[in-house]
Amino acid sequence: MSAKELLSRYAKGERDFREMDLTGIDLFEADLRDADFRASNLESAYLPYANLAQVQLEGANLRLSELSDARLYQANLVGVQAQEIRLCRANLRQANLKGIDLTGANLQGADLAGADLTNANLKEADLSRANLEGAKLTAACLAGSNLYRVKQANLAEALTDSLTIFPDGYRES
Repeated sequence: MSAKELLSRYAKGERDFREMDLTGIDLFEADLRDADFRASNLESAYLPYANLAQVQLEGANLRLSELSDARLYQANLVGVQAQEIRLCRANLRQANLKGIDLTGANLQGADLAGADLTNANLKEADLSRANLEGAKLTAACLAGSNLYRVKQANLAEALTDSLTIFPDGYRES
């Protein structure tokens, strides 16, 4: 499906885009609030500045996608494949990110306040300057991640290693 067709269908009130192949789709600044993309393939999608508030993305593939400055407030991203995704400055407040695979993701300056990252894989992710106030990090893998200048992170239940860069810039010795 092309971006033009998807946006046209959305404008007519359609919200169900489950299990679609949307590989490489360009939806720059698109307003797709409340859309359902469960189990869809959005690999290499271009979605910067998109409004994806309360969108359903459970089980979707977002590998290598660009979502910098996107609004994903209260979005459901349970079990999403999002390796090497770019979410710089994205609003992920109150998002459900349980079990998401964010290996190597760029989340610099992202707002994850109140997000649920239980069992999330954030191995080698860049979370520098991200807001993690009230974020749930139970069993979240932060091995090799960059947490430099992260705000309000409670790392007590997260999994870190000697390569993890902590908010103060130091690594475990």
